[in-house]
Formats: sequence, structure tokens, C-alpha cells
Amino acid sequence: MASRIARFMSIAFVREKEGGEAFEDLPDRPVSPHPNFVTPEGLAFIDAELDRLHTEHAGLSPDDKANMARVNRDLRYWTARRNSAQVVEQPPGDTVHFGSTVTIARDDDDEQTFRIVGEDEADPAKGSIAYVAPLARALTGKQAGDTVTLAEHEIEIIAVR
Repeated sequence: MASRIARFMSIAFVREKEGGEAFEDLPDRPVSPHPNFVTPEGLAFIDAELDRLHTEHAGLSPDDKANMARVNRDLRYWTARRNSAQVVEQPPGDTVHFGSTVTIARDDDDEQTFRIVGEDEADPAKGSIAYVAPLARALTGKQAGDTVTLAEHEIEIIAVR
């Protein structure tokens, strides 16, 4: 039974073309329904991904169907994201907005600093969160000294850059 499941899983995304040749049929990466706001660094990231993928694509053998399918899928995703990208420059001021770097204190006195960025450039482990994240939405429009309640926790804004 386990071997039948493993065989099914290994061919789950393989279809046969006419003539019996198999190719990988990967589903497209989902694209967010939100506007594709990006920082200038986020746009550079998208461009770098596209450059990397074009280089990888050029180096693939036509016989490497699995990697070709993966790269083509990723190229479709990043091309769509590049075409819909809307660069948002960070306006001056002390109000939290897209592109702001914000330091907060949680109700347990734990401080955290992060930057509010586009969805594709968000990486919480590296100190950035998407503008559509609940925390970013709760803080947007607020200033240093303001507090917000999120998931029954009080959060104070310490600084906005």
C-alpha cells in the first residue's frame, strides 16, 4: 500500500503528452489579490530573481523537464509580479506607513524592530513584514507613543523611521 502511495505521489504532477513523452506539470504559484506595492529594494529583488531565473533557464538542458517546468513556473510568477509592481517611495514623517522602520514594545516589554514592505520582500526572520500583515495594518497611520491592541496584546510604538 505504501509503495502505491509513493508511486502515486511521485507521478502526481506528471502528465503524458501525445507520443508518450512525460513532462512536469507544476501548478502556478498563487498571486496575491492585493496591490503589488514594493519598495525600491523590493523592485531590485524582483529584477534579480528574474535575471537569476533567465540565467538558470539558459543553462538547462531541454531534456531536464522537471527543472525546466520549475524555472518556467517561477518565471511566470516573477514576470507577473514585475509587471504589476508599484514602487512606493517612503514619504518623510513620523507616521507609520509603507516602507517605515518601526520599533515596538510588546506588553511583555519585548522590543522588536521591523520594516513594512511588499509581500514578496517580507521576511520576518530578517526584520521585515508585509504591509498586509495584521500587525502592519494595525500600526499604519500611528505615531511613536501610540498604542494598539492586537490579538488581545497591547503594543506601543517606540520609534518610526
